Amino acid sequence: MAEATTAPSGPPGRLDRARVFIWLQEYGVYAAVLALLAFNVLFTPHFLDAANFRTQLVQVAPIVIVSLGMALVIGTQGIDLSVGSVMALAAAVVVLYLGYGAWPAILMALLAGAVVGAAGGSLVAYVGVQPIVATLALLVGVRGIANVLVPQLKEFRNPDLIALGSGSLLGLPLVVIIAAALTVVVTFLVRRTTFGRQVVAIGGNRAASELSGLPVKRVLLTVYVISGVLAAIAGVLATARLQASDPTSLGQFIELSAITAVVVGGTPLTGGRIRVLSTVMGALLMQLLSATLIKHNLPQSWTQMVQAGIILAAVYATRERGTR
Repeated sequence: MAEATTAPSGPPGRLDRARVFIWLQEYGVYAAVLALLAFNVLFTPHFLDAANFRTQLVQVAPIVIVSLGMALVIGTQGIDLSVGSVMALAAAVVVLYLGYGAWPAILMALLAGAVVGAAGGSLVAYVGVQPIVATLALLVGVRGIANVLVPQLKEFRNPDLIALGSGSLLGLPLVVIIAAALTVVVTFLVRRTTFGRQVVAIGGNRAASELSGLPVKRVLLTVYVISGVLAAIAGVLATARLQASDPTSLGQFIELSAITAVVVGGTPLTGGRIRVLSTVMGALLMQLLSATLIKHNLPQSWTQMVQAGIILAAVYATRERGTR
């Protein structure tokens, strides 16, 4: 959500450093993506091939979708560690109900995601459980349920569901179009609706929001439900693309990728601010970084170390701005 930026005051050296941190938080992720693109154009063979761009976009689409929900949750000073398990549950539910048709199965999967989100939101908003504890319990329990429902890899041949995962519209993969459409919806929700303003206000100061009469508990519950539904959508799309349901491995560690995208995008972990488009760019940055290192025959461990450094830099920049 757009914020008015006040000019920092202090000695010249302090002012310069403050301006650098503000610039990094506002535009750093965009500059990093452009730098990686330039590097790949110059040094990575076949990087500009349409097939390569298509692959990168398809791979990052589920992360973008999950990150949108995570940004809303973090905007309230919360965290949702259950999103990967919700993806697994959606994968299990969608294949169990395919006998009734693709769309009823998809609706059941989204309903399952909403139920998990409501469970987490209720624990946080009404019971008073810390978000990290509530969603950690769901992370373990929900994946266990998914594995009970579908204990092993299960392939399917439903043409409608397969088309959702591998189809295209105007040359763009459907999964990418869906991710882009959801980005527009969440951006509108945050910037142009009363609900979006309430989310930001609650994240900025929950006590003051309660005193001012905002429906804090209802908003928190809704935020976690949205996160659950978005994670379920990502699970359905990933399952459709793979043409198989694998609750054991689907969505593992995606919560870390989503949190990384949100933090690198400039949304502070202390809440009170949500940067939707920057979150999407954060997800793209992590995907480009991983692809770049792989294409240059560097081990996965390098990707993890570089990502850790980027996260620390992003958190530090946010902290520096927050102290001014």
